[in-house]
Amino acid sequence: MRVGVLALQGDVREHRASLERAGAEVVDVRTPRELDLVDGLILPGGESTAIAKLLDTSGLRLALASRLASGMAAFGTCAGLIALSSHIEDGRADQWSFAALDVTVKRNGYGRQIASFETPIDVRDVGHMVGVFIRAPRIIAAGPEVRILATINRDGSDDPVVVRQGNVVGCCFHPELTSDIQLHQYFLQIAAAAAQ
Repeated sequence: MRVGVLALQGDVREHRASLERAGAEVVDVRTPRELDLVDGLILPGGESTAIAKLLDTSGLRLALASRLASGMAAFGTCAGLIALSSHIEDGRADQWSFAALDVTVKRNGYGRQIASFETPIDVRDVGHMVGVFIRAPRIIAAGPEVRILATINRDGSDDPVVVRQGNVVGCCFHPELTSDIQLHQYFLQIAAAAAQ
């Protein structure tokens, strides 16, 4: 099974390393042709508006929308979660998303770079890990088809930080910035089942 990492901007190398440690064959995806080679795709953290623009200029926007609509597995972390969400509360007027996860997100919802933090997280069906939050989006609403796999208590509220809808997983934090590959292994299981 081949898994792609959207290699336009962001934490490409780190996700590639995590996937390789988990035993996957990894393809950097920059073109629709490369997208055709993979059974699942990670959309990494980075800058969400830059990633959206690069998806347009690379020709990947329509190709990826089609693959997502046909059930391809996808895993979005931080900015990747924003790209997969259905609503962006504070996005730019021209910012779009794939609407593959029925969630509303707020960009930089936990604060700017200076407010970055780490916290322990228990992820249902996955295990215990440390979440690294850097300019992280905050999930402020989730639709009825969205399964909440993990929450954190921030500012007195339990915020979803890992969600799943069908073959699509979204994560507010950066699992690729630790040595823990549990979420990548979980995604590989989803991608393998979706590819059958």
